[in-house]
Amino acid sequence: MIYLDNAATSFPKPKETIDFLNDFVLNVGGNPGRSGHTLSVDAARFIFEAREKLADLFNVSDSERILFTQNGTESLNLAILGLLKQNDHVITTSLEHNSVMRPLTFLEKEKGIRLSVVQCAHNGKLDAEDIKRLVRKETKAVIINHGSNVIGTVQPVGEIKRVIGEITLIVDACQTVGSFPVDIAADNIDILCFSCHKSLYGIQGLGAIYIRNGIELMPLKFGGTGSRSESIEQPLFLPDRYESGTPNTPGIAALLGGLSFIERTGIGTIIKRKQDLRRSIIDELSDIPQVVVYGNKDDNSQLPIISFNIEDKLPSEVGYELNKQAIYTRVGLHCSPVAHRTIGTFPEGTVRVAPGYFTTDEDVAVFIEAVREIAKRP
Repeated sequence: MIYLDNAATSFPKPKETIDFLNDFVLNVGGNPGRSGHTLSVDAARFIFEAREKLADLFNVSDSERILFTQNGTESLNLAILGLLKQNDHVITTSLEHNSVMRPLTFLEKEKGIRLSVVQCAHNGKLDAEDIKRLVRKETKAVIINHGSNVIGTVQPVGEIKRVIGEITLIVDACQTVGSFPVDIAADNIDILCFSCHKSLYGIQGLGAIYIRNGIELMPLKFGGTGSRSESIEQPLFLPDRYESGTPNTPGIAALLGGLSFIERTGIGTIIKRKQDLRRSIIDELSDIPQVVVYGNKDDNSQLPIISFNIEDKLPSEVGYELNKQAIYTRVGLHCSPVAHRTIGTFPEGTVRVAPGYFTTDEDVAVFIEAVREIAKRP
């Protein structure tokens, strides 16, 4: 089996992920923040340590401004639905995932927000000045896909923040965290939304959001937090304001394992390995005459996410043939129809290849040979 679908979720997971998960489930298992006994306190320690490691990874001075959610989509919904109000104007781009476009479309229809979409180039590149030209006095937020889940294009979030000034910058970093340097302080990011089961090597069912001090969002959920139990009003302090209900502590324990793996291996080493794999796959695919590779092939600062098609074959046909050889990619629109309209592959989509840190050179060679053989067929 060759797994090349790491943009959907990383697989396999590092040993640390499994070890931390097993340790929590087998030896801890308490409900954090709900009791004073040892198991509850031990469970809370997993959460504290995971929050601290995320803060270190993203250069955040106060780890309590990082809140855990169910996934990256919930983080984006909290940011978008919790911030925008009637008649607010928001700017986004033509490379966004539906986890951004669907809540924005809902608010446009139901709450009367005004939406402007900046058109990216076919290779995904975005000119920050195009965003600046759309800014109005009622512009409340700019929402940017930091790294495209379709073609891997990385946007200059620091430059974008500089041109929009005090307007809130919401960054969808689901694909970049763990695969590309993310520095919240240096880039002056206001809200960062991400999932934890991709390049942070956690398990599915966990996401997180960073909210800059001074930004108040309407919570998506209200309820028990284990704090201020004498009050029927939601706590105003973080992280409790946005973390109602029993958290996914097993998932957070697994994330702590994944972050420990990243720490031990070195984020630079991980990024370089993925970049090497990306370069190799793009070069080999580009040598096959019938193959079209999308995005900015020559830019080595993009994510290890490659979209391609084979002339006269549907992506679904190619994916089916690869599946038969136990080579797992993703085909179709990748929940990003506007991105596919931008690169000219709507409605069929593309075959998406996303190698991970554990992908071997032999895996790539077998994959390339399989594509070469499929491309030759009439």
